[in-house]
Amino acid sequence: MPARLLVVLLLGLAIGGCARQGGISPQAGYAVDTRHPAPSHSSRVHHLVLHYTDADEAESLAILTGPRVSAHYLLPRPARHHRGAPLVYRLVEESRRAWHAGDSAWAGRRHLNDTSIGIEIVNPGPDRSFAAVEAGEPVRWAPFPDAQIAALIPLLRDLIARHDIAATDILSHAEIAPSRKIDPGPAFPWRRLFAAGIGTWPDAARVARHRRALADRPPSLATLQRALAAWGYAVTPSGRLDAETRGALRAFQMRYRPADHRGEADLDTAARLLALLERYRPEALAALDDRDSGR
Repeated sequence: MPARLLVVLLLGLAIGGCARQGGISPQAGYAVDTRHPAPSHSSRVHHLVLHYTDADEAESLAILTGPRVSAHYLLPRPARHHRGAPLVYRLVEESRRAWHAGDSAWAGRRHLNDTSIGIEIVNPGPDRSFAAVEAGEPVRWAPFPDAQIAALIPLLRDLIARHDIAATDILSHAEIAPSRKIDPGPAFPWRRLFAAGIGTWPDAARVARHRRALADRPPSLATLQRALAAWGYAVTPSGRLDAETRGALRAFQMRYRPADHRGEADLDTAARLLALLERYRPEALAALDDRDSGR
């Protein structure tokens, strides 16, 4: 390298270092002083929302990098590795609002694009339409390969740690938009995630105890609707098995009882729901019990 060019490069590095010295950095027409950081702040992220793409990888990338919809992360299929570590695509910076949740709600919050990180998983989904799933017709769901879930688990653990995400805020797209979405579907291995320390799952002993109690005193549909709302669903207690309630029941069953997700208001579903409330939202269960006992 010519000596003159070397001097110019070194001078440029020195000037750049001076410009950043003391926590002050130049921007486009102004300077930013970062020497007084405030401790009173938190992550904007409250929820992690899991989706399937209902498409192959090439189509998924084309859609999610297009003008209408996006997600923060995409897990490829087949799974791949880079230097021995599972490879995940980041499509949107976590500080930015991706367009993945649409019209959505959970636990009193609405428009979850504002407060969530969206994670899309390449998976073809069901072999029938949404209408067929709604009607309870036989549907074959594509599995999620082990290698894909092995990539998802460390990603979720990292996001949970950095954003302090509660177990009850790791959600499916179906849970936050049950009237119009079913992903990631009943083939998604929620129980495997729970075994890895991620998300929620009803305790078997609690489920059995609640099932026995409900056999003697079945809950009314309005009580079940209040329990769904206490868990987080945007359900209005009406005493009618309306589309809103059936969608919430179907989303709940796809996650916690995937072998039967017809959206029926049965005792087993109620027992699992009450067991979850007892484990993760005991105050909400106590308030529900007080209201239904007439106290």
